[in-house]
Amino acid sequence: MNKKYLPSAIILYLNYFIHGIGCSILSQQVVKEMLAKQWGMADVMSVTAIAAALGLGRLISLPFAGPLSDKLGRRISVVIGCFSYVIFFVGIAFSPNVMVAYVAAILGGIANSFLDTATYPAVAEIINKYTGIATMGIKFFISVAQLLMPFFLGCVAGSALSYLMLPVIGGIAIAILGVLAIFAPFPTIAGTGKQESFISNLKNAHFSIESVALIFIGFTSTATFQLWLNCAQTFGKEIAGIPSESVSVMQTYYSAGTMVALVVTSLLITKFKQVRFLVIYPAISVVMLILVYMIKTPMICYVGAFVIGYAAAGGVLQMATATVNDLFPKIKGTITSLVMIASSLCNYTILSAASKMTATGVIMMNLVITIIGVLLALFVNVRYNKLLANVDNK
Repeated sequence: MNKKYLPSAIILYLNYFIHGIGCSILSQQVVKEMLAKQWGMADVMSVTAIAAALGLGRLISLPFAGPLSDKLGRRISVVIGCFSYVIFFVGIAFSPNVMVAYVAAILGGIANSFLDTATYPAVAEIINKYTGIATMGIKFFISVAQLLMPFFLGCVAGSALSYLMLPVIGGIAIAILGVLAIFAPFPTIAGTGKQESFISNLKNAHFSIESVALIFIGFTSTATFQLWLNCAQTFGKEIAGIPSESVSVMQTYYSAGTMVALVVTSLLITKFKQVRFLVIYPAISVVMLILVYMIKTPMICYVGAFVIGYAAAGGVLQMATATVNDLFPKIKGTITSLVMIASSLCNYTILSAASKMTATGVIMMNLVITIIGVLLALFVNVRYNKLLANVDNK
C-alpha cells in the first residue's frame, strides 16, 4: 500500500464505524422507546418501520450510486454519503413526527449506498495486494461500533443526557470525516467514464435458476440478521423478561459473534468452498431461532444473539455475493448490485412487515425465511460444479 493513501483508508474505515452506530441505533430498545414517545407511537415495534426506510433509500439509490462512483470518482461518492448521513442522524434526533423521521431514514439508506459503492472499491484500490482483507476491514469496523453500542448508551445515560445525543454526536463525527475526505488523496481510477450501463450488462447476462437463487439468498440472509438486530431486544424484554437496563447487552453478544465469524470464516474459506457455508451458517441460525422461540429465557437470548451474530451476520451475504461473482466474472459490479438490491428490498419489505407484528411473530417469520434460505443454498450447492463449468459462456 502506498503510504500517502493511509489517511484516506483510515477515513474510509472510520466512516463505517459511524455507520455501525447509524445502522443499529434504531434497534436499541431504550432508543426505540424514546422515539416511540417522541413520535406519538403506541407500540415500540412501530419504530421498526423507520428502520425499514433505510432499505427503501438503498433501493432508490443503488442503481445509480455505483455508476456515479465509477464515472466521477470515489471521493465525490464518499462525500455525498457522509453528508447524507449527517441529515439522517440529525433528522432522527430532532424529527417531530414519523414523516420527518421516515424521510431522514431514506436519506440514511442513500448515504449507505454511496458509501458502499465508493468505499468497497476504494479500500481494494488502496490495499490492492490484500483486497479480501481490505473489504473485511469494513465489516470489522461496523462490528466494533455495534459491540460498543451498550457502552455508548451507558455513557449517555450516566451523563443525564438524552439517548438521542448519540445520533447527534454521530452526525458531527461523520461530518468531520466528510470534510477530511474532500482533501484526502485517492488512487486514480483507470477507465473512468467508460463503464457499460447497469441495464446494458443485465441485457447481456445469461441468468440461470441457480444464479437467481443466489441473488435471492441476498434477501434471505439479510432477513435473518436484520430481523434479529432490529427486533430481538424487544423479544428479550417483553417475552424473555430481560430488564430494560440489561437488554442492550444482547447487542454486545451479537457483535462479538460477528467479529469471531470474520476471523474464523476467513480461515475456513481457504480450506473449504465458500458456497458450502451458504448452507451451514443459515442452518445453524435455524436451530438457534427454534431454541429461542421455544425456551424464551434471558440466557437463551444472550446465546442466540452471539450465534445469530456469528452465523447470520458474519459473512453469509458477502459469501453469496462472492459466489455469484465467480459465476459472472465479466459483470461483477452489476451482479453485486443485484444482490445488494435484493438485500435492500428485504430491509424495506421485511422490516415494514415486522413493525406490525408481535416480537414472537417476528421470530417465527425469521425462522421461515431462514429455512427458505437453507433450501435455496442446498439447490445451489448441488448444481455448483456444473455452474462453474459454464462460466465462460456468461
